[in-house]
Amino acid sequence: MILIVVKWPVKPEYAEQWPELTREFTEATRAEPGNKWFDWSRSLDDPNTYVLVEAFDDDAAEAHVTGDHFKKAQAELTQYIVRTPDIINFQIDQDDWSKLGEFEVS
Repeated sequence: MILIVVKWPVKPEYAEQWPELTREFTEATRAEPGNKWFDWSRSLDDPNTYVLVEAFDDDAAEAHVTGDHFKKAQAELTQYIVRTPDIINFQIDQDDWSKLGEFEVS
C-alpha cells in the first residue's frame, strides 16, 4: 500500500474553516476505488497545522492525483495555506493498520 502523511500549514484566518474547505475533496477521495483512508487531524502544538494521513492500494494513487477533484483541490486549496505542504510518501508491505502491541488492552 502507499502511505502518505501531509502537514498542511493553514493560514490562521482559515484554520477553523479548514474541515469545511476540504470537505468536498475529502469525500471525493474517500469514495475513490483503492482509497483505504483519508483522515485529517489538527496539530496540538500548532492549531494552524492540519495533518492528513492517507493510504491507497498500490495502483490507486495515480488515479487519485489525476482525478478531477484532485485538480480542483490543487486550484482552490493553495489560497488557504501559508506555504507548500510537507509530505512523507512511502510504499509499504502492509495493507491495513497493525495493532500497537506495546499498549495491548486485555
